[in-house]
Amino acid sequence: MITSSERILTTHVGSMPRPQYVVDQLFTQDRDEAYDQDEFDRVMRQAVREVAAKQVEAGVDVISDGEMSKISYVTYMRHRFTGFEIADVPRATPQDLDDFPAYKQRLADAGGTPVYHRPVVRDAITIKDLTPLENDIANLLAAKEATGAMEAFMNSASPGVVAGFQPNEYYPNKEQYLAALADVLKVEYEKIVEAGLLLQVDCPDLAMGRHILFRDTDTASFLKAARAQVEALNYALENVPADRVRLHLCWGNYEGPHHHDIELRDIINIVFSTKPQAIQFEGANPRHQHEWQTWAEADIPDDKILIPGCLDTTTNFIEHPELVAERIERYCAIVGKERVLAGTDCGFGTFAGFGAIHPDIAYAKLRSLAEGARIASEKLWA
Repeated sequence: MITSSERILTTHVGSMPRPQYVVDQLFTQDRDEAYDQDEFDRVMRQAVREVAAKQVEAGVDVISDGEMSKISYVTYMRHRFTGFEIADVPRATPQDLDDFPAYKQRLADAGGTPVYHRPVVRDAITIKDLTPLENDIANLLAAKEATGAMEAFMNSASPGVVAGFQPNEYYPNKEQYLAALADVLKVEYEKIVEAGLLLQVDCPDLAMGRHILFRDTDTASFLKAARAQVEALNYALENVPADRVRLHLCWGNYEGPHHHDIELRDIINIVFSTKPQAIQFEGANPRHQHEWQTWAEADIPDDKILIPGCLDTTTNFIEHPELVAERIERYCAIVGKERVLAGTDCGFGTFAGFGAIHPDIAYAKLRSLAEGARIASEKLWA
């Protein structure tokens, strides 16, 4: 992957706000209603070209397709793999929101809770159709060439996040479920990298999973599960060079108390045991900004690259470029400027049609990110 050899490069976590014409297509598809596949493909090609151009215009160096073709960062897999069915099953909710039920209800009343189909595994998981992946790759490669972006990455869910948030009613245990997911995601990972794109594996299971899926147990049980999820991830990545992969660590991209978030210091060594060279993490929001000190005290492997979040993706404040520069400089002091890229806490459109950030403000925040990187670079390369 391209690194900050001459200046601090900028990137983000992946998802961007989808235009309404994209959202309409995605929800028609997700409801299993009849739709025109040719029109769907045309819409996605157009949307990826547009979102790529907006990223480059905002000053983003390493772009994505904005996850335009995905209803969400994890449930998209039911359109690509067999074994998943739609079912009305209870969803685990964040412990922090349950502690404040009136606030939780206010979020729901305001439309802040995404409504989408939740897949449940009720048969063997195999590859159903690689065409959606191949179309995504072709669309992003074409957009990268058209915009002249330095580099491009594509998101893919980790085995752990799929297994954690999609109930299993087929496999006899969690281990076999994870193994089946790793086998099919392995193919997706390898195809993305073989095409010349960076792969980003989204791993909220290693952080957010603690206060949702493991909310009623102890930290030791969560960490044991996290290690198993990392083992499955590393197996799925065995044929992918580490320097072609980024990992996204996330505690949940929502505005909430987050007072039950597991501390970074409790999971950082598990994160270091993953294969991806680059680690993206929350560094801008009020609950995790202070953890730059944890990174400073950690024994960070020499081959790891840090992509700290310098923008909060749950607030419409546009961070001042000087603040962005300050955040960048902190991490450069820890691992050196060549091993830092400026990123975002999470995506701007985790679920299609939902997101706390107004689309216009999302790109304004990215422009501030680029300006902050410029200011930091002037100081660091002076």
